[in-house]
Amino acid sequence: MPFATNGAVRLHWESSGAGPAVLLLPGQGMTAQAWWSTIPVLSRSFRVIAFDYRDTGRSGRSRFPYSVAQLAHDAVAVLDSAGERRAHVYGISLGSLVAQELALRHPDRVQALVLGSSSAGGFAAYKPASSSFAQTFLVRAGSMGPEEAQWAAVPYTYAERTRREHPDRIATDIAHRLAGEAGPFAYVHQAAAVASHDAYERLNRVRSPTLVVHGEQDVFVPPANALVLAERIPGARLRLWPDAAHVYPIDEPLADPEIARFLSEQSDVLAAAA
Repeated sequence: MPFATNGAVRLHWESSGAGPAVLLLPGQGMTAQAWWSTIPVLSRSFRVIAFDYRDTGRSGRSRFPYSVAQLAHDAVAVLDSAGERRAHVYGISLGSLVAQELALRHPDRVQALVLGSSSAGGFAAYKPASSSFAQTFLVRAGSMGPEEAQWAAVPYTYAERTRREHPDRIATDIAHRLAGEAGPFAYVHQAAAVASHDAYERLNRVRSPTLVVHGEQDVFVPPANALVLAERIPGARLRLWPDAAHVYPIDEPLADPEIARFLSEQSDVLAAAA
């Protein structure tokens, strides 16, 4: 099993496919397992690299808090270990915040950028209404066991159509999410990192071609956040999926093929310029 190191932390990573590199950055508490539906799509045309954040999966544990920027440095260590000087970067939820920091702090390592279910953070972030069920769930989730929390989140994580017509997708997704173990401090540390993220004033410095993707039924990260990002990042494209929520790749199977086409287009542009 390949491992990268950043300071004292070991980071488990894996790759599949061949071609231009794509680094995947998962959501809060998630591991490389969470990309089970995305990796087969992207690996048809790319070398797909996924890793477990510190505190999760097979990576090392951290007793001390850390920032989104530190997770971005972990991502650079993974690229170094994988022998990739540059890569397309695709993040979802927490991973999209890490992707922002990676593009801002290490622009030479990022080719194209995909920000899924994302927010600029800080004062510009639209949050769930304080009276919403989603906000209530977030308060209660920390006291639940992992499996209980995953199933309790179903009404907020997945779109109404998926819950009604494709419960099998939800069951499979939850099984993959639970397959990757999170450490005892993962939720607290990552929640604190998300809360402190604020890239709004810096986003106009992003130079990587960017695609912003969001489900219109997302109640955890309201879709207004996608509009902020697309307006703030120079030249960014915006793709909203009407029948998708926070975990849009499960709700909308057409999302990842469209992302693959965007990344292939950017790979062709870079190849022509070389």
